[in-house]
Amino acid sequence: MKTLEESVVTALDGSDKALYPFLPYILQDLWELGADPDIMIKLIRKHVNSPDNLKVLDLGCGKGAVSIKVSKAIGCHCHGIDAIPEFIAIAEQKAKEHVVGHLCTFETGDIRTKVNTLSGFDVIILGAIGPVFGDYYSTLTLLSGCLNSQGIILIDDGYIGDSSEFTHPLMVQKKVLLRQIHAAGMKLIEEEIIPSDDIRNSDQVIIESIQKRCMELIRTYPEKQQLFLDYIKNQESENDILENKVIGSTMVIKFREE
Repeated sequence: MKTLEESVVTALDGSDKALYPFLPYILQDLWELGADPDIMIKLIRKHVNSPDNLKVLDLGCGKGAVSIKVSKAIGCHCHGIDAIPEFIAIAEQKAKEHVVGHLCTFETGDIRTKVNTLSGFDVIILGAIGPVFGDYYSTLTLLSGCLNSQGIILIDDGYIGDSSEFTHPLMVQKKVLLRQIHAAGMKLIEEEIIPSDDIRNSDQVIIESIQKRCMELIRTYPEKQQLFLDYIKNQESENDILENKVIGSTMVIKFREE
């Protein structure tokens, strides 16, 4: 198993765990780090009864943008977990600012082990965190113990089109994804494809912010220049993949009725 630092850096599109302590500075301008909260809100309202009574688990919640906006829009309780303490501190402050501190709880922790102690959730959100738990079969098998029988799992991720010849170490073709979901005893009941233009517009804001902060760090830590330049390069490469080579999707997954 990767170390916590390695897992977090990988989830945020880095390749060197030495980047870990600098992530709060690099990402300081970005509150929404991954998934689109509005899409999550729409899908929860569509697929869950009595949404105001829901218990939502947001794994790898970052700075809490999805949890806070979901709880504010729906009135449900959200519990977010992230490995970076600085992100959790911001999430708690943002929850107060948005007047949902009574609905949102946040904690610092390793989601890979925390999930073994959690249960009874109606919605589980994996918002653009990548394969932290392994492939889809491993992820869904593990998370099934946290989910109520009629609950849903929302996963924001990218996959490779079945006719594409593109390969990626962290992504699979849709047909493989569907087989893994089925093997885990679940089914994909809906997905919302994210338009390439939307991804491109979001990526532009993100990369400009990351470039700015990395250049500041280079001036402060010139001996670590390559570390920060590599992160910019990784981000640019990841943006190209998301915009041009794979399909960005928010998927709704639930237990299969036998």
